[in-house]
Amino acid sequence: MGANASNYPHSCSPRVGGNSQAQQTFIGTSSYSQQGYGCESKLYSLDHGHEKPQDKKKRTSGLATLKKKFIKRRKSNRSADHAKQMRELLSGWDVRDVNALVEEYEGTSALKELSLQASLARPEARTLQKDMADLYEYKYCTDVDLIFQETCFPVHRAILAARCPFFKTLLSSSPEYGAEIIMDINTAGIDMPMFSALLHYLYTGEFGMEDSRFQNVDILVQLSEEFGTPNSLDVDMRGLFDYMCYYDVVLSFSSDSELVEAFGGNQNCLDEELKAHKAIISARSPFFRNLLQRRIRTGEEITDRTLRTPTRIILDESIIPKKYAKVILHCMYTDMVDLSVLHCSPSVGSLSEVQALVAGKPNMTRAEEAMELYHIALFLEFNMLAQVCLPSFHTVVECFILRYENPSKAHWTFEKSFQIETEVRTKRTKTSAEAEMPLS
Repeated sequence: MGANASNYPHSCSPRVGGNSQAQQTFIGTSSYSQQGYGCESKLYSLDHGHEKPQDKKKRTSGLATLKKKFIKRRKSNRSADHAKQMRELLSGWDVRDVNALVEEYEGTSALKELSLQASLARPEARTLQKDMADLYEYKYCTDVDLIFQETCFPVHRAILAARCPFFKTLLSSSPEYGAEIIMDINTAGIDMPMFSALLHYLYTGEFGMEDSRFQNVDILVQLSEEFGTPNSLDVDMRGLFDYMCYYDVVLSFSSDSELVEAFGGNQNCLDEELKAHKAIISARSPFFRNLLQRRIRTGEEITDRTLRTPTRIILDESIIPKKYAKVILHCMYTDMVDLSVLHCSPSVGSLSEVQALVAGKPNMTRAEEAMELYHIALFLEFNMLAQVCLPSFHTVVECFILRYENPSKAHWTFEKSFQIETEVRTKRTKTSAEAEMPLS
């Protein structure tokens, strides 16, 4: 006959049956009345005492209620009573001070609404990616030709070298302007449309076409092994701006209008020069694009290509101050405006700064610098820079709005005055530039 563990003394077994909530585990002797031993069982509960299920349920529910109270109190402590804080703040204020605070809040609200309306009405500015796509499509200022399957692809040496290690090595072997390089690609299945899409990707970070072959992992792996994996577009363009590899244009600044009109090549008369790439400045600014295309039509570009010297563009500092030039170039390459560049070095001086010091005028505020930079962006037709500078006007507009009791009147006055002033300044600047800006 088999042995049952419950029939032996000092066994450890769960008591089965009854209410599941009342089940307990006992250590000790079990009852032997069934076998006729007549002794009473001694039970030792792990709960250290007999407890009814109802009592245990009450205790559990009580702890849960107490926990909820603590959580509720903790949340109430986190949330601030703004009305109470405002009453404590204004309890000792004069009525006129409270009225001034209310007017300031109303003016700030009106300014926020004006900013929102202006953002909705403002046309969308062209981003770096869109301008780079147009640069690849319309071939501004190309300097090298790639021949693939008897098709010519005019491209820009600096951009491909900055974006792709394969092209950086390939183009370094043919440094001359207008070089024709025959492409030999080892990856199988690459035809002319796919090669064009690959170049479009290097310019914009997107393939620009829907092709099922680009969903093939094997082809993408082969292309990455042969051409390398480029960084994101903004990272590579920032590197191109920092190192200026293969630069082909320099921007010079002069405060002498006669020197600007008749430049004889004396570099000692010029201020500090800034390096740049024709492809980038022509893609981002129609002003520079028209200027460079006019040099090509007049034949002046041929001289620079023959001598293998970068094209020199001399700017009149009374129109475009030198201190803003690096900010403008930085925005052309990155779509970001960094006004800290204006104050990072004491050597970055300009004619306007000297005239301000002689006249005893105080230093310009950030809002004033942004406004002047905004007008320069309008002159260069660089819409991205103009839109980035607009938020800096808010501090100026706020003081203007708070002078009026009727915010709607302030909105109308500001919009009209700003529109008229912008049109006058743009016409005056372009007229001066056409008279003083040289072709060299």
